[in-house]
Amino acid sequence: MSIHVSRRRQLILAACLFSLDLAAVAATPPAAPSQPVTETLHGVAVADPYRNLENLKLPETQAWLKAQGAYAAEQLAAIPVRDEIQQRIETLAKATGDLVRGVARMPGERYYYLKRKAGENQLKLVLRKGLGGAEQVLVDPEALTKAAGGVPHAINYFVPSWDGRYLAYGISAGGSEDASLCVMDLRSGKPVGEPVPRVHEAAVHWLPDSKALTYNQIRELPAGAPEAEAYMDSTVFLLKVGDPVSAARPLFGPLVNTDLKLDRLDVASVFFSPGSPYMVARTTDTTVPEGKVFVAPVASLNGKRVPWQQVSGFDDKITDVQLRGKQLFLRTYEGAPRGRVLALELAKPVLANAHTVVAEPATGVLESFALGRDAIYTEERQGFTLRTLRHAGGKTTDLALGLAGSTFLGGDPAHAYSDMLLTTSSWTEPATILLADGHGKVRNTGLRESQKPAGVPELVVSEVMVPSHDGVKVPLAILHRKGLMLNGSNPTLLVGYGAYGFSFEAGYDPRAYAWFERGGVLAMVNVRGSGAFGDPWYRAGFKATKPNTWKDGVAAARYLINQGYTSNKALGIWGTSAGGIFVGRAVTSAPDLFAAAIFDVGVMDAVRAEESANGVTNISEFGSAKNPAEFPALLEMSTYHQVKDGTAYPAVMFIHGLNDPRVDVWHSAKAAARLQAASTSGKPILLRLDGQAGHGVGSTAAQGYSKQADIYSFLLWQFGMAGTKPAN
Repeated sequence: MSIHVSRRRQLILAACLFSLDLAAVAATPPAAPSQPVTETLHGVAVADPYRNLENLKLPETQAWLKAQGAYAAEQLAAIPVRDEIQQRIETLAKATGDLVRGVARMPGERYYYLKRKAGENQLKLVLRKGLGGAEQVLVDPEALTKAAGGVPHAINYFVPSWDGRYLAYGISAGGSEDASLCVMDLRSGKPVGEPVPRVHEAAVHWLPDSKALTYNQIRELPAGAPEAEAYMDSTVFLLKVGDPVSAARPLFGPLVNTDLKLDRLDVASVFFSPGSPYMVARTTDTTVPEGKVFVAPVASLNGKRVPWQQVSGFDDKITDVQLRGKQLFLRTYEGAPRGRVLALELAKPVLANAHTVVAEPATGVLESFALGRDAIYTEERQGFTLRTLRHAGGKTTDLALGLAGSTFLGGDPAHAYSDMLLTTSSWTEPATILLADGHGKVRNTGLRESQKPAGVPELVVSEVMVPSHDGVKVPLAILHRKGLMLNGSNPTLLVGYGAYGFSFEAGYDPRAYAWFERGGVLAMVNVRGSGAFGDPWYRAGFKATKPNTWKDGVAAARYLINQGYTSNKALGIWGTSAGGIFVGRAVTSAPDLFAAAIFDVGVMDAVRAEESANGVTNISEFGSAKNPAEFPALLEMSTYHQVKDGTAYPAVMFIHGLNDPRVDVWHSAKAAARLQAASTSGKPILLRLDGQAGHGVGSTAAQGYSKQADIYSFLLWQFGMAGTKPAN
């Protein structure tokens, strides 16, 4: 649930800001320093009373952030049930078993994946040769964390070479996602060459011979350059294993291929497939998946010039591209709002020659696809459920027919296998990792052995369609413990997002039992702006239609009250990242509907967002304030600008990591300052800050437990239920 792409920021504030002295905390949160600015944009006077908080280097800004963080920490620590809830969350997580994610199955039955054992704090990179083989830890961020004096490090991505000799991976610190690319020789376990800085994206690819790799590197900006320049003019480099970084060859990008007339935000990857004589360059602005696609012969790397031939552009609505042999496979929504898959023979790489190999579903949404050795696999959505389908020989097969919940495609990047990895997901059962052969045989791989914690309550799940403000019905999933009385008094948390076409699906979080055990109700809504019903549903919560996103959320909140789940005295709402628009505008448009709200690393000032490094890449999603046609929608979706003086707002907890590379911390800072000054309810407006976190990527287990405990306890406190005990 995030702004889609990895982004950079310096570790500006980090540990020096957060050595908190709780004994010195004020009785009330300190007023923010204000240096107001009023701009006239397209004839509209736009007030910005806390523009100065965007400058995180100002001593007065740092002092205010430190005081706000300390005040929030003191308030949260004083909630009677807070420590008890955190202890329960930790117990539930450990009892569920080890966490495994990101499994990549490579030739020779080599399985690479990230694993965090029960009780451990960070994900490690593991290799298993054969399902019966022993696990070998390849990269342990815990060791890097200790060497850095406790600053948490994380693995951002990993890419094994096709032949199993090498491993490329990215490492970043403090939640910054400012990853450096490292290469390891798996025979010796030792690094090869030197780390490559500023390789933030997982756009790292091995050549077919596994002797060199490509990567996208962002520029090192000169001093004083605007933040918005950070992702402009990035370059794909080709580097032979063991060569110094200085020897890397510029291969593709706006500064390399001037004849291709690339945009400055055409962030590219160049990828390959074993046995294919072709290579593919694909660009996006790293926010929306549409972009440009080019192909060229791999053999042309031996020459001075690569003859790139363009296959598609943004208007062709291509959202995914994969290569196998002499064919290119493309997922598009052109003429197919719910998606279809095309195949193109690269001997004549003209998109008009492509033919449909997987048709648009009659119902549901074809969200993604993958290639095996002799089949095409798709993930198709029906409501909150995804099914994995196998397409081969004119026949379509559900790989896990009858399995409850969702199944997600695993990784077979070399297209080496006739069966496919699946990861399961459901509201009520822990995930497993399966192998399915397409002929009805499904077996557990044993890669992830999870179990339901003992003694947890049985859950009831309802998936309903809720009429919104305009009569359009919106999907809502509601979870609570069995036997809960719908008497209008249950603590309830509504969660939404609504951007980039991202949708919620059935998922299991054992830590949520700490909420259910106290009578809590959890509701997930796929508002417009998500992709629940394909591209039209996404476009119905996009730029000028963005108000549907929070109006759908308000409709879901009213439904929960009208159906007796809760009341406005016990209803909370939570949105993360781009979901900050969902939660912020729901609260500012209907403040009397909620008792409390969680604004989690949220986009709060949509008008100024594009002045930041990641904000400029999101113009394609939200619009530009410099565009007179798009500015009104940005002003309307900007929570910061919609806060009204003298309004009784609900309690709000802002959550932000100081090293956030996707949504700058000043979004939360400015909105918190504005709400603290404007609200007349007397309810707390807290700014919870973490000096060793970013957008959530790379956070440790301990950081996750603490955050979730703060959310649950803050809500119960504001519902007047902080002294309650879980039901037996």
